[in-house]
Amino acid sequence: MPTNIRIPTPLRKLTGEKEVVQAEGKTVGELLGSLDAQFPGLRERICDEKGSVRRFVNVYLNDEDIRFLDEQDTAVHDGDELSIVPAIAGG
Repeated sequence: MPTNIRIPTPLRKLTGEKEVVQAEGKTVGELLGSLDAQFPGLRERICDEKGSVRRFVNVYLNDEDIRFLDEQDTAVHDGDELSIVPAIAGG
């Protein structure tokens, strides 16, 4: 079953301005791979050259930061939602 993925405004130019897209996978990493297959270039904006999620990008699975779970190995289940949130800095 496809998983809904929330796309932040700065990345929507790659998804045809869609706020929510769907991808398939059993782990967060598989979802990101499926997402990049549909929207080339998206994964490189989320992950660094080693394949890790960039420091300034937060990825949440059902409101849980994947950094506190199993990162990209975090299992995805039916009805889960993935959110990609760029970090905000200010002062």
